[in-house]
Parts: sequence; C-alpha cells; structure tokens
Amino acid sequence: MNKKDIANIRKQFKVNNDLLKIQEIYYVYVMKESSDIYHHQSFPFDLLEDEQKELFMDNFKKVLGGQLDEKLFELKFQRDVEDSSQLILHQGLLTDDKEEWKAQMLRLVEKMLQDKQYEMDIVVTFIRGEYMKPMKRSDESEESDRDTVYSNPFILCSMSKTLDPKKELLFDYVEKEFKYNIVVDPIINLKAPISGFLFPCFTENAADVNHVLYSAGKKYELDYHFIDQVLNAEETMTAADDKVVFEEIVKKVTGEQINTSTLSNVYDEIHRVIEENEEEEVPRLDYKDVEKVLRSSGVKDVDTEKVEEAFKTVIDDEKYEFKANNVVPKFTSKSIKIKTKVADISVSPQELRHVKQVFFGGKLYMMIEVEENPLIEGFEMIPEVLFNKVEEPKD
Repeated sequence: MNKKDIANIRKQFKVNNDLLKIQEIYYVYVMKESSDIYHHQSFPFDLLEDEQKELFMDNFKKVLGGQLDEKLFELKFQRDVEDSSQLILHQGLLTDDKEEWKAQMLRLVEKMLQDKQYEMDIVVTFIRGEYMKPMKRSDESEESDRDTVYSNPFILCSMSKTLDPKKELLFDYVEKEFKYNIVVDPIINLKAPISGFLFPCFTENAADVNHVLYSAGKKYELDYHFIDQVLNAEETMTAADDKVVFEEIVKKVTGEQINTSTLSNVYDEIHRVIEENEEEEVPRLDYKDVEKVLRSSGVKDVDTEKVEEAFKTVIDDEKYEFKANNVVPKFTSKSIKIKTKVADISVSPQELRHVKQVFFGGKLYMMIEVEENPLIEGFEMIPEVLFNKVEEPKD
C-alpha cells in the first residue's frame, strides 16, 4: 500500500458514511496478571450509539495514522508456517458465520498471549467491514458516482491498554457537600492504540492477501514478537534503519569525512529520482543506483565493486534495495541537524550547500552563506572582517 491507498481507506472511518459498512465489532478483554481472556463479546456495529461509534472511528483512524516505514508497515506473510495467521485472517474474511469469525479472531488473540506479558490489562478490538470506492466515470456518463464501486472487504484490529481510574474530589450541589469519588472500573484508552493491523492490504483497488498493514504504537517502535509470532510476517526495516544503513554504506565508500557540497549533491540526486517517479511506486535504490548517485554527486574513486562490497559489509546483502524517500532527509523542511558545542543549526537539504567548515587562524569555523544580514534578538548583525587586516583610522 502507498500513502494514497492508506489515506483512501482511513478517511472512510466516519459515522454515517454510506461508503463504509462495518458489520460486526468484537471485544476481547485480557488480564495482565494471568494473560487470560477475562471476557469477550460481539454485536452489530450499527447497534452502538453515535457517541460510541465516534470513539471507535477515531481509534481506527489512529491505527491507520502515521507515515509508512515509520509507524505503518506493509509486511509480507511468512510461507510454510504452522497455524498461519494469513490463513486465519483469510478464513475470517470469507466466512458469513458470525461464530466462525469470532473463533478465528480468538485464535489470533491466543497467539498474542503466547510468551507475552502485558503491563496493563489489554482490550483487543476486531471489526470486519467493507468499504466501497466509486469507480472513475467519464464526463458523458449520467451515472451517479455511487452506481459503480470497488468493493473492499477487510478486517481491522486495534489493541488498547487500560488506565487506572482517577481519584477525584467532587462537590454535590444538591446535598451541598464534598464527596470523594471512587471509581473502580478501568478506563480503556482508545485515544492511543498500542498496536493493530489491517488485512488485507489494498493497492489501486486490488486486495493483496499476501500482505498485512501493521501499525506500531509509536514511531519506529516495532513489536517484533507481534510481527513474527502473531502475524507470522517477515521482519522489515524502518525508515530510520534504512537511513542509518545507507549512511554507513556511503562512509565505507567515501570515508568518514565528506564536505557539505558533496553531501548536498547526494541528497539532490536522490530527490530527483523520487520526483521523476512521483506517480509510480516508491523508487528503490540498489548498489548500482547508489554507485550512480555517488558518481553524479562528485565522489571520486567510486566503482561497482567498491559499492557492492560496502553493501556486503554493512548489511550482509549486496542485493538489498533502499526506499529512496527513506534515505534522504525531508526536502521541504529544516530536517538536517548540525550540532556544535556553541550552537545547533537546522537546515533543509537544498540549503546544506550554503554551510561550510573552514580553517582560519589555527581554529575551525562554521561559515554560512546568507543573502541578507541575519537578526539576533531583534538586532541586525554587523558583518565582521576576518580575512583582511583592518587599518586603524588616521587622526
């Protein structure tokens, strides 16, 4: 799934949307001490009050919120796995029997509880539904955009932890007295799901049952037990992992030191590749592409063998491919951080070429090319002469 596919389904999660039909909602309450299923129940989603629906819709949107390879990950199912979650989910998706669907979802919950101890009670929520996407029609057609639609059945899972109830002092207006409010029921924190997934994945209106969209609770904090043991999916690299590995490979090829102009050229080259493929799948970079980028950026003594060897050394896979947008800092923001003992500076990738490190008078300086006098605390800075001796004024 790309970000457009995810956005298309995410925006459907709103109350009274005729393009989204949620048939069933199923709760499973898990105790932290014993990791036992304490209670579970299901009922038609339409029976909920609108206020309850709003709470769950917001929860489901949060499961599908975030950036790909940061918080959302399209994972491929492992092959030849015993008690495969892919098969469980597929059977749950196809069955019309409510009890059969619940039984399949309980199998997934049992897998969640194997060799896993949660810090708080957990509520696992499953929904099965269908979202419809209108087909594009020609301007000459008199059909409504609802007349012909793509039908997309799905299962969505959200995991939420419970919070201890607050102890509060209340004032009773009728009795005119203060009362200590004691609540023993735990609060289900639907506002911050700790994990979840969507099955199947959708790419340009086509269902892909060989992949599942996994949602991490926080950016870059993947639950590898959940990915491997619960979803039976293959592990993946985050965008942050990709960036670190790419930087290490570049260091192996160029050495530990690089000037800002060359690094800026590298980012420009990768950004150009991304822009040229904007309408297609996210472009990937293999060792040949990395070699081409480094050559075009002005790095000397680069050859295929050297780059391929760097891939083998750093990631132990010369065939590995980076997603291009994972390895370049965000191009439209000041995403590059330059840290010194004196000051921290943030610049965008295209501005990096205006930052230089120079050696003068036995000391290192950072020089920033600017188009106008900068302001400091409301004062305009006065240029200082560093490279020419200033003569004393004559009386």
